Amino acid sequence: MKLLRVRQQLVSNPIADVPAAVRAALDGLKLKVPRGEVGITAGSRGIANIAAITRAAGDWLREQGAQPFLFPAMGSHNGGTAEGQRAMIESLGLTEAAMGMPIRASMDVVKLGTVSTGRFAKNAVWMDRHAYESAGVLVLNRVKLHTCFSGPVQSGLTKMMVVGMGKTPSAETFHSAPTRQMKDMLVEMGQVVLDTGKIWAGLAILEDGFDQTAELHALAPADIPAREPQLLERSRHYFPRLPLEEINVLVVDAIGKTYSGTGLDTNVIGYRGVRGGEDLTSPRIHVIAALSLAPESHGNAIGVGLADFITCRLRDAIDEQKTFLNSFTTGHMDRAKIPMSFASDEELVTKLAGRYGDKRWLFIPNTLHLETLYASEDLRGVLAAHPLCTVDPAPVELTFAAGRHQLLFDGP
Repeated sequence: MKLLRVRQQLVSNPIADVPAAVRAALDGLKLKVPRGEVGITAGSRGIANIAAITRAAGDWLREQGAQPFLFPAMGSHNGGTAEGQRAMIESLGLTEAAMGMPIRASMDVVKLGTVSTGRFAKNAVWMDRHAYESAGVLVLNRVKLHTCFSGPVQSGLTKMMVVGMGKTPSAETFHSAPTRQMKDMLVEMGQVVLDTGKIWAGLAILEDGFDQTAELHALAPADIPAREPQLLERSRHYFPRLPLEEINVLVVDAIGKTYSGTGLDTNVIGYRGVRGGEDLTSPRIHVIAALSLAPESHGNAIGVGLADFITCRLRDAIDEQKTFLNSFTTGHMDRAKIPMSFASDEELVTKLAGRYGDKRWLFIPNTLHLETLYASEDLRGVLAAHPLCTVDPAPVELTFAAGRHQLLFDGP
């Protein structure tokens, strides 16, 4: 199969000096810094410059007289254990030595109150015990589209307060809401957290189309409910998308939580895979194939069920217990179903081409990094006419070594 190398002109707006931008944002808050221990949230996502951002925030807090510490805030991820979640943030470069502050990892939580939305009698809101016992919390997270639902508030500061800081119990409460009510549940639970007075401030991160830090916004707790929807709308300006509306076969080199909370970003593939929920209508992809699981996911293959076919190396990389716990907590078990597996990349491509033909194919590295893509030759005309795409004149031959494809994707 011959493929065209395609480059997308994504929105680029990288911050030149990230630590300085963190300090400037926090300086602009003009909020009194608590005396005593201040917790900083640490999630499991692959956020660009997360170590530099977190270190700068911790240094700034210390200079103001606080005693910062870091705590994992990621719901039920990485096995739902303190040890697993500590290992997760350390794998992102958030170690005690690198951050200059202690890590306090625990699954112990404190009940804050209840909400009216939800089902299965799980309507309590919880908070990490270390965070609750601190003098205040700096909530740090990236703001972007959620992979399960639409609404004015999706993935960002509120979700970090609700699901991240609330560990497994709050994650279960949030996901007990029917999908169409999740946007309401998130806001209601977020207000319960804010009402405790434990949130000192928020630091919202926006990333550009190249997955680089584009904007940093420090928010007072009272401003989070009004400002976060505005930042979500701003994030749409940067969000990378596939350059095609109709795709026969999409081949994704790697899936994993480092790229999206569902392994495959549903806003990119146009499919949420949630029974009874609102689904997306664009793009329209007939078949999705996934080849590998990112090592940074530590075996959590949530989202693998969004693919139709995978390779055996992806299947063998799955930690079923971690995947089960994360999927069971969300309640969307279809996303954890393991698809039909092929022995190698080469067998997968050969068999799918024989069944579905070799037209309208697209190869991408993952659903986060979409600068460089490879497309089947029949798509030259439509891609060349796309205002954001540049197509190399000469096609490249899709080759394999030891069964794996040899495409050279740019970026991470």
